[in-house]
Amino acid sequence: MSASKKSLPNRLLSGVAVAAISLVLAACSDEMKEASKAPAETSASADATTTASTAQPAASSQAKPAGTEVAQASAPAAKAELPQSEGSVDVQKLMEPGALPEMALGEANAPVTIVEYMSMTCPHCANFHNKTFDAIKAKYIDSGKVRFIVREFPFDPRAAAAFMLARCAPEGQYFPMISMLFKQQEQWAAAENGRDALLQMSKLAGFTQESFEACLTNQKLLDDVNAVMQRGANEFGVKSTPTFFVNGEHYSGDMSVDVLSALIDSKL
Repeated sequence: MSASKKSLPNRLLSGVAVAAISLVLAACSDEMKEASKAPAETSASADATTTASTAQPAASSQAKPAGTEVAQASAPAAKAELPQSEGSVDVQKLMEPGALPEMALGEANAPVTIVEYMSMTCPHCANFHNKTFDAIKAKYIDSGKVRFIVREFPFDPRAAAAFMLARCAPEGQYFPMISMLFKQQEQWAAAENGRDALLQMSKLAGFTQESFEACLTNQKLLDDVNAVMQRGANEFGVKSTPTFFVNGEHYSGDMSVDVLSALIDSKL
């Protein structure tokens, strides 16, 4: 590298990275567009319901056939709608070793394998890991039904730095580090001084000033993180985060516990 090693953390964590957050928001995935429609649709549904109940005040007072309430109460809950697959990839090729060792949870011979490509500064990825992942882990990963693999897909320098720090964490601490950074994403991802914000997060995970600097001056690690991203884009068509491959089937966007559970159940 042409610059000194000490310049690498500054390039990774400088204020320029704040501007790059806009790229993350654009790239996080197309479901943002859908999400922006949801409030209006919900409001419209609520208005329609209110109008209907107001227009027919006498309907609720009319006698109902015996057993109606019981029948309605016992009706099964609607199943979560499965997300739309965007195609499939060769599973054998997907599982070939990459530039970095796989970060995986669950049994190697589990009937369902999920590979997630994510960016640490992506709010949709944070939402998935903060609200969905733990329940899926308890229900499927810990029970031996799912093997879950995380792969790095950083859209900006701070995301790359966060992944590097997770990779530098003590053995077995990658996933706890990822979880902590997602829970505190708002505090460091858009902070004016990203370096200091990530340093404080890292100290909570046991890093010292020296180990923090050593991690972020590791040019090979940075190159390997970027190589994982490039392979995901070039070989498997990853364009947004989070992107999931469930037994080779390609799905994009955040998923709720119910939706991902239904998808996993359909593969079992």
